Amino acid sequence: MTAKTQPHILVVDDELSMRELLEFLLSREGYKISLAETGRKAIAMLDKNDFDLLLCDIKLGDMTGLDVLKASKTKHPDTTVIMISAFATTETAVEAMNMGAYDYVPKPFDNEELKQTIAKALDLKTIEHEKEIIEDELKKNLHFDIIVGNSPAMLHIYKMIRQVAPTRTNVLITGESGTGKELIARAIHQESGRSDKPFVVINCGGIPETLMESELFGHKKGSFTGATSDKKGLFEVADKGTIFLDEIGELSLPIQVKLLRAIQERTFKPVGGSEELSVDIRIIAATNKEVEKEVIEGNFREDLFYRLNVIEIKMPPLRERKGDLRTLAQHFLDKYSREMGKKISKISSYAIDMLNKYDFPGNIRELENLLERSVALSTTNILLPDSLALSIHKRRWIEGIRDRRFDLDEVSQGVSLDNILEEIERAYLLKALEVSNGNKNKASELLGISFRSMRYRLDKLGTNSD
Repeated sequence: MTAKTQPHILVVDDELSMRELLEFLLSREGYKISLAETGRKAIAMLDKNDFDLLLCDIKLGDMTGLDVLKASKTKHPDTTVIMISAFATTETAVEAMNMGAYDYVPKPFDNEELKQTIAKALDLKTIEHEKEIIEDELKKNLHFDIIVGNSPAMLHIYKMIRQVAPTRTNVLITGESGTGKELIARAIHQESGRSDKPFVVINCGGIPETLMESELFGHKKGSFTGATSDKKGLFEVADKGTIFLDEIGELSLPIQVKLLRAIQERTFKPVGGSEELSVDIRIIAATNKEVEKEVIEGNFREDLFYRLNVIEIKMPPLRERKGDLRTLAQHFLDKYSREMGKKISKISSYAIDMLNKYDFPGNIRELENLLERSVALSTTNILLPDSLALSIHKRRWIEGIRDRRFDLDEVSQGVSLDNILEEIERAYLLKALEVSNGNKNKASELLGISFRSMRYRLDKLGTNSD
């Protein structure tokens, strides 16, 4: 957006009533509004003015809105464009977004949602500019190319990585499954003086207890049945580098004792061996458990906990860093588009809104899985709301609403009635579609509403799917 206190919007629509409505609606939001009733007039105005945003109907009297979109992108590539239409099809919407439109809004539109879409679009340039500055700073100072996200929570974590990486201090990374704990461990290793040495990962929950000691410390030939030769343990393999103990809370108490000694002494004996081996390693551990609770319950040694938890980095769940969702989704979209040889370049803001309304209990791992499936199933080169493979997520969401008990006493603490009603409306719409096997005519009959009302409500809630 240009550096002005009052964003300038050009509204293009051949219906006088619609131009008047949009002028009234948007002027009240503090925008400067210019109007054009034809495509030719709009293009002439684009020749003379630099607009922050173009709001253009797809169907005009003298030409199509796509022609105006093309002219706008040629003359002013940085002008944000939103298309509106009562006649838009999926193909038209995809074509508009391929030509550079920020989004499309179907008529009839919800006034509040249109205002929110415009506000997001106008904010996007500022956000993208700030993002570029942040990313340049991160790449210059931190080189965290493997981590995606610029939310305040992630910037705090980047700062911690920068502070702890040069030291040999042990680090404990906590957080729910799927939040990216291993990526943080790798970033610490890459930013340390050990970056050219091994980074060894041990999944403590994936190795049987009977084999864990041998995996960690190695064994000598003949030390147990099947030990046909000497084997180096991962502690020895990681010498001079970093060892990452993932799911540390899954270790048995006997193994915890031996791990504690190895960390304290920096020495260990292979299974069946008599000679002490010495190593220089940096320990990073991770867990999705509440280790303090495990200590209290006697499942985790307190002395080992304090050895590992010199510095703790808490990874936020995805639901607490929704500002990163668009960036993460685009990252996975690009990744799987390349891998599958598809040319899917963009996710519509309505699709992002749909994702924002889901809490992703599986965090980033679940989002990645969703985008991988969506790319695989998509038949267009833009991910629209109906392109998202959200069937499993919808079922979980419906079940969550069904099990919810609305407590009227919550009113005394303050509630959002709009949000509550929206949750209920979405649950009924999705359940009707499920019962009718996706037949919108049948679903609308089950809900006692018209087919047109059904489509409007689905579009409004970002749940439309064909």
